[in-house]
Amino acid sequence: MDKWKYYDITHKHHVLCNPMSEEKFERFCQLLNLPKSTRILDIACGKGEVLVRLAEKYGISGVGIDLSPFCINDCKKKHLERVPESDLTFIELDGAKYRPESGELFDVAMCLGASWVFEDHTGTLKALKQMTKSGGLVIVGEPFWLKEPDTEYLEVTKMTRNSFRPHEDNVYQGEEMGLTCLYTLVSNKDDWDHYETLQWWAVDNYIQSHTDDP
Repeated sequence: MDKWKYYDITHKHHVLCNPMSEEKFERFCQLLNLPKSTRILDIACGKGEVLVRLAEKYGISGVGIDLSPFCINDCKKKHLERVPESDLTFIELDGAKYRPESGELFDVAMCLGASWVFEDHTGTLKALKQMTKSGGLVIVGEPFWLKEPDTEYLEVTKMTRNSFRPHEDNVYQGEEMGLTCLYTLVSNKDDWDHYETLQWWAVDNYIQSHTDDP
């Protein structure tokens, strides 16, 4: 199965394609307190909820990049339905290949839960920093180890101990690159339960309604 079709099926019921509660997301949006003139870049924007919500709240403009044609279609539909007057552009593209027009720098550059686009957390911080104005905001969502992973877990998931770092190491990495940590938002077990099990529900619904799909 095409991986983007699979992702579309598993995330059909998700508003936010990350393990973040609505309450945390809304509080995060409020803390940003953005002026209307803000330009935002969202790499791996998913269904575009972050950009659209911020456009609703602050009237910002921005660019969303995602490899999934399903996600980009969702983004464009959401844009037209909720903030048709807002200057939002959604592009189907590998985020690592995106180059801002005329070397534009953004007020905010973000990549939530998709550091694989730039190979890893370090690459993501570096890439976003290069596309952000001096004094702007770089926002990254990155998994982290709660404890040293068991060998059995690594074998099953096909990950290595270097796949992620402890939370504080993610912060230190940004500071070593000249960034200042202003705020952290940590997903808890409830957030992960909602994110993961909503995928189970979506898959079951799809199987029940598409019995002819191999």
